[in-house]
Amino acid sequence: MLRTYKKRTSPRAPRTATTQPRRVYPTDLTDAQWEILQKGLPPAPGGGRPRTTELREVLNAILYVMRTGCAWQMLPHDFPPPGTVSDSFSKWRGNGTIARIHDALRSQVRVASEHEPEPSAASLDSQSVQTTEVGGIKGFDAGKLVKGRKRHILVDTLGLLVAVVVTSANVQDYHGAKPVLKKAKDRSPRLKVVGVDGIYEKEWRIAWVKSECGWELQVIKRTDKDKGFKLLPKRWVVERTFAWLGRYRRLSKDYEKLTETSEAMIQMAMIHMMVRRLEPTRQYPLASQKAGVGPAQAA
Repeated sequence: MLRTYKKRTSPRAPRTATTQPRRVYPTDLTDAQWEILQKGLPPAPGGGRPRTTELREVLNAILYVMRTGCAWQMLPHDFPPPGTVSDSFSKWRGNGTIARIHDALRSQVRVASEHEPEPSAASLDSQSVQTTEVGGIKGFDAGKLVKGRKRHILVDTLGLLVAVVVTSANVQDYHGAKPVLKKAKDRSPRLKVVGVDGIYEKEWRIAWVKSECGWELQVIKRTDKDKGFKLLPKRWVVERTFAWLGRYRRLSKDYEKLTETSEAMIQMAMIHMMVRRLEPTRQYPLASQKAGVGPAQAA
């Protein structure tokens, strides 16, 4: 017997104003999102030929690669040339443009969420992913049985990225924690507590964090009686961030040759998520605007 599926009757929420001469892709920036991001892009260099490529289209192409997972050379023809897009990404990674935009957006999202611009608490964890034949450093994670690289990330209580370091997969979590926390030291002046799981419970690492960073490394682990998955306080936030990153197919594996490029890809995914928080892509109606709900009922 064949199953029948009921067709969705509710229409999809309309897209926020997006000015494009071509057909819009789901990953394209809206006018409001572009207004936020263009402030962080470097101006055109003086001299030489004038710039003919629209930077908005370059960003749209990068986000398309991030979300779909396609190679640079397989970008649709209505985007700028693949070489222009990949070179722009490499240039922005090298001169710190991506990192600056990311850090500025994180503060804006925190303020919009009624938090202080900089966090006072964070969570640290790692994720092992496979690599490809592209090359670069790699190793074998004997615990997860994964040959590739390991992503060490530090996130705040909202799940927003504070720092990221990519290493070979054979680097232990408590060793990979050092470069991540050193990165976050200058960026997070209010940070006081970092939540971690049991593998970071090393006296020398806890002492190093206290002496070098002035933070408390709070080990949060389940009891021996707990079996299977256990939702742990504070630490689940970093697991959710890994799930957010998993929506971007370019991050399903580590396809990059350089670890610096891998870190920039993660920051780019977070930029896309944060700018959509500040300016949603679609206009979802309020409860009072839904069909069948009058002003008196909504009040």
